[in-house]
Amino acid sequence: MRRTLSITLAAAALAAAVVPAASASTEATSLNSVAWGPCPADVTAPDLQCSTIKVPVDYRKPDGPKFDLAISRLPSTNPAHRRGVLLTNPGGPGGEGLDYPHILNIIKLPASVRDAYDVIGFDPRGVGHSAPVTCDLTAEQKAFGNFPRYAHNQADVTKAAEEAKTLATQCATSKTASMLPYITTANSARDMDRIRVALGEQKVSYLGYSYGTYLGAVYTTMFPERSDRIVLDSNMGPGGYDFTAMRNFALGLQDRFPDFAKFAAANPQYGLGSTTEQVTAKFYELAARLKKAPVHGIDDNAFRGLTFGNLYGSDYAYLAGAWHDLDTNQPVSPQPVPPNLDNLSSSRLYTICGDSRWPRTIPAYQAAIAVDRVRYPMLGASTANVSPCAYWPSDPVEPPVRIGDRGPSNVLMVQNLRDPGTPLAGALKTRQALGNRARMVTVDQGGHGVYLITRNQCANDTVTAFLANGQRPAHDLACAG
Repeated sequence: MRRTLSITLAAAALAAAVVPAASASTEATSLNSVAWGPCPADVTAPDLQCSTIKVPVDYRKPDGPKFDLAISRLPSTNPAHRRGVLLTNPGGPGGEGLDYPHILNIIKLPASVRDAYDVIGFDPRGVGHSAPVTCDLTAEQKAFGNFPRYAHNQADVTKAAEEAKTLATQCATSKTASMLPYITTANSARDMDRIRVALGEQKVSYLGYSYGTYLGAVYTTMFPERSDRIVLDSNMGPGGYDFTAMRNFALGLQDRFPDFAKFAAANPQYGLGSTTEQVTAKFYELAARLKKAPVHGIDDNAFRGLTFGNLYGSDYAYLAGAWHDLDTNQPVSPQPVPPNLDNLSSSRLYTICGDSRWPRTIPAYQAAIAVDRVRYPMLGASTANVSPCAYWPSDPVEPPVRIGDRGPSNVLMVQNLRDPGTPLAGALKTRQALGNRARMVTVDQGGHGVYLITRNQCANDTVTAFLANGQRPAHDLACAG
């Protein structure tokens, strides 16, 4: 998932064999050199240059239909000392990345990194300016968010299944339904390698956040010898955004919530309790009350989502104020809504449903909910509930890329210990899968996103030293909060 600034082989060989990557020399003759120019009018980033490259809709048919993939560049500030290009991804899936080099510049990407690279952004396939897809979402579907409804009983699962089936049918009958099999992480990784070739680079470095960590792990697994310095910040598990990852969001909330409870208990003006236990009890009290009587349109589902989403960052004051408003039957101050919500949510569904096979039967979800409602009571009966992927019109066209340890030792992972969106448990599995290819920096803090997003000097300095100079810790590193 992406929150802007608070804010994504036996089988690598297998995936590459399923859709073989053309050699660099072959690709170089088939791709034009990039002609940089102004960015689209809705990309308000005067420091960026933009362009497009042609990529295949279906890499199994490289000479078949193609579309324009939108890319951007923040040029190196010291071309004489430029090392190469740094591809970036802000997360998602569904997050637009064309403006991301500009955003990184705003949040002070260090001069040593700016000197070393042209920083490259791109809208992944299906997103933004790169053949955007749709599921023709209704206003209610747009407002609902990323998670299924919280299931209080088995009947709620059946109801959620009907909603999921309706949404899957909308995706399958939309004007962009022909793209359904091809909006996948593996294809986005192949697109990244086409960007590399179009830019005339032998290798690329990479900085990816959240879902972008899975995209980066897939790229460096499929193209290990084309990977230079790879930074993965706030890491998904090695299976990517699959049913396990969806259920892990509930674990993430349970990991992160105590940080908020301490804040609320220390600030009695919000009236949420004077101990962490009382604040925790208030969560369940509000959820039960809002289930029976929503306050200004916010029911228990929206309350759980509001709480989860606002623990990505550390603006506890807004969340505590929202709880206070709900507790006193007052309207909650609205938060900004992305203008491209249909494309954001639709491309996310295309990706996660196309990447891996999800359970197909209602009993499978009922069983998962029975476990997670007890294990992760704040959110588990939501994130284990039925999603449209259960009714997706086709199975994935290829097996998921299996993240492995074959390749150069050139990956740096960075991870908060209490990340709600990409919990530590998943990150540790990716660290294990990458083996000696990776080193991992853990930070004793909560929230989603580390490098440049928090002020942890230990983590920030470690990432900067790796990107700028290739200096990577000899062993995994633990940074104090």
